[in-house]
Amino acid sequence: MHRSIAPIAMLLLVRAVAAQAPYRVTWWDGAAIATAGALGVIPHVAGLPNGPPPCGNPAPCDPASLSGFDRIALHNSSGSAGTASTIALAGVVAFAGYASLHGTTPAQERGDIAVLSNALAWTFAATEWVKVLAHRSRPVLYTAAAPAAAANPDNRKSFPSGHASIAFAAATSYVVMAGRERLPHRTRNAIVAYGAALGVAVLRVSAGKHFPTDVVGGAVLGSGIGWLAAAVHPRAP
Repeated sequence: MHRSIAPIAMLLLVRAVAAQAPYRVTWWDGAAIATAGALGVIPHVAGLPNGPPPCGNPAPCDPASLSGFDRIALHNSSGSAGTASTIALAGVVAFAGYASLHGTTPAQERGDIAVLSNALAWTFAATEWVKVLAHRSRPVLYTAAAPAAAANPDNRKSFPSGHASIAFAAATSYVVMAGRERLPHRTRNAIVAYGAALGVAVLRVSAGKHFPTDVVGGAVLGSGIGWLAAAVHPRAP
């Protein structure tokens, strides 16, 4: 009986140790994060995208060209919701960072910081370039305020929502790390992180900054990169 139990106990022990193996941190992490940050800043420095609104000039764009789902955003213009979305985004990132480090060893802390930083940096870079390529007009360009807003390149960068992509990248990278490292309170923290990320997305639509499909696209993009950053990052032997 004892001989049959021993292999099972050993297997469970090996799995437990493997689950606690920290992510490996190298100088490549710093280089990758710096590269992603530089790539993400280029569109801002270069004033991209160029040209008139993609829906035509002069503005405004035709609301009839939108789906009924996206027309929800045309009736929204809340400055307080926009401010709240930025505050909520900061809260999501801070919470994901805290939850990723709580109850970990120093080695795990370093690895988790590297993973989360990579996830956020590459989500930022990808989001900015997808915005340039999509060249989608923000809701304001479908309203009477469009003539005054058309000259701002940022108003032609609606898809995807950067707030949503960053929020969901932070939440997803935490969930993957928490599962791999068996972090404490991971189920509760995952619910809080994703709930807050969803709140960020809703606030962006309420503020009139994005269409619903923009925040859905941001959530998908951020979740994908957040998962990838935590899933493929090398671990300590």
